[in-house]
Order: sequence, then structure tokens, then C-alpha cells
Amino acid sequence: MKNLLIICILTFFTQWAYPSQPVKIIFDTDMGPDYDDVGAITVLHALAANNECEILATCASDRYPTIAPTIEAFNSYFRKPNIPIGVAKENAPDFSNKNHWNDSIVAKFLPAHKTNDDYPSAVDVYRKVLDSQADQSVTIVTVGFLSNLADLLKSGADRYSPLSGMELVKKKVKNLVAMAGKFPQGSEFNLDRDPQASVYTLENWPTTILFSGFEIGNMILTGRKVADNGSANSPVRWAYKYNLDTYEDKKVEKRKSWDQTAVLCAVRNPEKYFYIAGPGKIVIHEKGSNKWDPDKNAQHYFLVHKYPYQRIEDVIDELMMYEPKKK
Repeated sequence: MKNLLIICILTFFTQWAYPSQPVKIIFDTDMGPDYDDVGAITVLHALAANNECEILATCASDRYPTIAPTIEAFNSYFRKPNIPIGVAKENAPDFSNKNHWNDSIVAKFLPAHKTNDDYPSAVDVYRKVLDSQADQSVTIVTVGFLSNLADLLKSGADRYSPLSGMELVKKKVKNLVAMAGKFPQGSEFNLDRDPQASVYTLENWPTTILFSGFEIGNMILTGRKVADNGSANSPVRWAYKYNLDTYEDKKVEKRKSWDQTAVLCAVRNPEKYFYIAGPGKIVIHEKGSNKWDPDKNAQHYFLVHKYPYQRIEDVIDELMMYEPKKK
């Protein structure tokens, strides 16, 4: 591992070197079965409220029937109801959890009865939003399956852009940050649930990719603070309080923070919190497991723990306490 840490490219780090303008973000999530996605979208809105980023779109990579309405419930709570929402329409996985927390969020916090059928496809949203942005200006952060990104790369010219998906990504996207993989090798949920999409995306993606692997968020435990002290009307508080009690077979004190770490490092300089290993290339096997190939000519990097876990937990917990200003 020490050898991996030595192999770094200066030009990579300058992409996160405290930008003078808010980072333009497209957020791609499998909002459920797990609920760290709730923490991730909250962190994202907190950073946007602090003028550190601009949320261009929020897309769902899971086809569970209420995933898009769940995203809308959070965007609306954070006073951003007009953020475009797209949903995977065809080949993406369809996962829920046995406690059906998504359905409860929608029932409690979204007045209009909606399903995924009420939203455009994620590919349409990606293409429309990317076409409207300046070249090399957009950061995509994915904390779910890579289904939407594979479909985007395979997409052709349409009413939004004459470019192919590959051309559009290469022209408009600055970098990709992904909560995906396990390093230096292993198997991780976001990659192995849709292995075909994972292989296609990671073999063909034309920009730099920074991975926050399973081993990063697995050691960073958060959520109790917002569950105990959040606003009584907050869907974030409700989601954490309910899931800490019922998501697993027994009540737990805190939850892993896989997705929050990816969002944090998509917006802020990741070196502020972690070491970065690379360059190299993630190699995906047929069933979705991965290994690291230290290829100096590749564009992949991954996070490595730098500080005591509680230091990062405190940062994430504080961001997860964000509440929108009252009207």
C-alpha cells in the first residue's frame, strides 16, 4: 500500500484544488436499499447551501418504484424542488429493503402520489443537463449502480445534443467520483449488482475517476447525531431514526458512511481528508468483483485512510445536521 501512495500525478490533484467557483454536480444514487444515500444527499445539499457546489441534477440508478419520489422528497425538503430528477428505465437493478423505508418517506414527506413513471429517464436528464454546461465543467458523483452511466455512454444523438454519449461525456465532464469497489481487491455491492454496466462504464469512461471504496466508508460511522437531534419535521432525521432501529436484525447505534465520503470528496479537495492512491486501473471481473492494476498510464485513483475515523465522522455528522432556512 505504501508504494501505491507514492504514485501520484500532480495534474490530478489540481482538479480539486479549492475551486473559485462552486463545483457543478450531477448526483447519481440508488436511494435505497441502504440509507447512507440519505446522508449523502443531505451532505450535498449542505455543501450547496454553503455555496461550495451547484446541484445540476439528481438521478436514480435503481428501478424500485418509489426511488425517484424519494429523491424528490429530499430535494423539496431542502427547498430545491426544481432540481431535475431522472430515473433508470430499463436494465438497472430493482432493489428495496424489507423495512420499505423509501415508501414511508414518500408517504410522509411528498404530498403528491408519484412513482418512477412520473419522471424522465436518467439518460435524458444527463444529456440535457450536460449539453447546457460549459466544457470540462461537470463532476458526476455516483453512489449507486453504474447502470445510468453505461447507458449514457451508449446513447446516441438526440434532441438535446448531436453528440454521442461518449463524446458528450468527454466534452462536458471534468471527472467522476464513485463510491464503488474494494481496494486493493474484493467485491462491493454497487459494482457486483450490475456487473455488465460496471465493466462497460469503467473500461470506457473517458475522464479521471476517483473511487471511495468499501473500506473507506465502512470504518466511518455516522447518523446518531441527526437521529437524536435533527428537526422533528426532517425526513433525514426520520430516515436515520427509523433505520437505525429497524434496518438490521437489531438496533444499531450508527451507520456506515460509504456514500457521504464520495460526495464530500467530489466537492471538497479529497486530500483534506484522505490520501489518494494511483494512478492505476480498476479491473472488474465477470461477476463484479474487482482488483487494482497499478497502470501508470491509466486515470483511476482511490482514497486511503489518512486520519482517525472520528475526525471524518465529525465532519460528515455536522453536514448531515443541515437544515434549510425557513421560508
